[in-house]
Amino acid sequence: MSNLGTLYGLGVGPGDPELITVKAFRVIQESPVIAYPRKRKGSKSYAHRIVEVYIRPEEKEMLGLVFPMTKDQTILDREWNGTVEKVWQKLNEGKDVAFVTEGDPLLYSTFIHMMKLMQKLHPEVEIKTVPGISSFNGSASRLGIALADGDDHVAIVPARDDYEEMKKAIEDHDAVVFIKVAKVIDLMITVLKDLDLLDKASVVTKVTSDEEVIWKVSELEGAELEYLTLMVVRK
Repeated sequence: MSNLGTLYGLGVGPGDPELITVKAFRVIQESPVIAYPRKRKGSKSYAHRIVEVYIRPEEKEMLGLVFPMTKDQTILDREWNGTVEKVWQKLNEGKDVAFVTEGDPLLYSTFIHMMKLMQKLHPEVEIKTVPGISSFNGSASRLGIALADGDDHVAIVPARDDYEEMKKAIEDHDAVVFIKVAKVIDLMITVLKDLDLLDKASVVTKVTSDEEVIWKVSELEGAELEYLTLMVVRK
């Protein structure tokens, strides 16, 4: 067991490379293997782009991992097991593996399933996480919005196609951060209009990155937004 490498889940922040922590930087420098999500065609992931300024590829093993986008459980099990085994092979060689993920590794992150499956298949592996600044923190900073003060209640909610649930989330909290909002932006605008809170909402894509876009909510009906888009509603 002592010869096994350590698996690190590294939160590398919301987009700005300067927002990674000193500890995450150190682990990147010290780990011989850098694992990152990649698309099937080989393009870099968002997390990879955040940290590439800190990596010399010729000095590291770059382990690109493809994660299936399907609800077919058979395919999911097969692909995920294969992905975990690729990481295990490096750990079994005694190499530490740093898995980089945008935001925080234990908050709506691909790393969570990686960690759970590794614990199940190879419980002898030591797993450590390094917390990262989330897109919620980044959005509050860039928008100049205080998410909570005093006894305020804050919620982080995956947006979905359910009018009553989205409406209730806003009604029950002083501030709500809706993630994955791109696919239901029209429904969210309807909810905001019905609550007369359209002017209390902000939408931002790829916050803090050099591709960041801050939108005018009133102009977003029918818009096609990128996946890494969130909405902040602060009453």
